[in-house]
Amino acid sequence: MNKTLSADIVHFLHNQGCVLVSTISKDGAPHNSCKGIIQIKPEGKIYLLDLYKGQTFANLSANPNISITALNEHKFKGYCLIGKARIAAVGDFDQGLIKAWEDRVTSRITQRVLKNISGEKGHPRHPESLLPEPKYVIVMEVKEIVDLTPHHLKQEA
Repeated sequence: MNKTLSADIVHFLHNQGCVLVSTISKDGAPHNSCKGIIQIKPEGKIYLLDLYKGQTFANLSANPNISITALNEHKFKGYCLIGKARIAAVGDFDQGLIKAWEDRVTSRITQRVLKNISGEKGHPRHPESLLPEPKYVIVMEVKEIVDLTPHHLKQEA
């Protein structure tokens, strides 16, 4: 049974530029990569588009265990979602999923331009504009939610 994601967790995840996705290799070694969340369903499903068929793809093909970690260092808040994932073809979904990815890329470029204009210099180019088309979809079913906020800080809120 999937864990239900609270509105607070959904909102938090949507506001992250990317999340850290952890998988396990055939040899049992952990592997981490950055991915963008495209869609979150409160009933415990998360959709990520992967732009490469690399190590994450190989790991999930052999072992469906996955975790997603998202942190906001400024707010000292974060979550680790643990579950199972399956690989699906991009074509198995309506164009809304691809449109959501394109919108996120556009938003990231816009944010980078605004930060550069305000004097906060980052990457000199816009790497998001060079990203390839998504290769597949990772569909994660959340089985466990770990709140990474220290216990004593939760009591203050």
